[in-house]
Amino acid sequence: MTIEPDTKDWTWVVDRRCDECGFDASSIPATAVAGLIRDNVAVWRPLLDHPAVAERPSPDRWSALEYACHVRDVYRIYDERLALMLTEDDPAFPNWDQDASAIEERYDEQDPHVVAAAIAATGEALAASFERVPPDAWGRTGTRSDGARFTVDTFARYMIHDPVHHVHDVRQGYARIAAR
Repeated sequence: MTIEPDTKDWTWVVDRRCDECGFDASSIPATAVAGLIRDNVAVWRPLLDHPAVAERPSPDRWSALEYACHVRDVYRIYDERLALMLTEDDPAFPNWDQDASAIEERYDEQDPHVVAAAIAATGEALAASFERVPPDAWGRTGTRSDGARFTVDTFARYMIHDPVHHVHDVRQGYARIAAR
């Protein structure tokens, strides 16, 4: 079964707590995101060492490996977008179809150890980029291809919810697999 693309607008996570994963991006300063990225990176290697890493908990949910590939790409793409926001005036971000990427890049067939190393590298690069944001640049803007507008501040807080939420997804998936 093909996974149905997620078409929900998740931008609300900047303003309130996520009921699914419990993370509250509205309660953290954007300047704390670099540390939160590093904390998140540290969780992925043990998750990717699980024996069921490539097993989907259900046909319509990604495996831990697929989520990890997505997080690796989130870190890379958001680093590119942050650079655009800091160097261009109100850039329009290139479209990224995360579901197409999962299929085209064969997330389900990647080596978990290689993915863990890539998460560490891309996560560290993005954390370092957020640490270099000048104090007067947190209000700079950028626009996603669907029209969603962000400041560097809201962009940082929006971004960190994604990898945190996916750790929750993976842990739930492993629990479902274990309960079979």
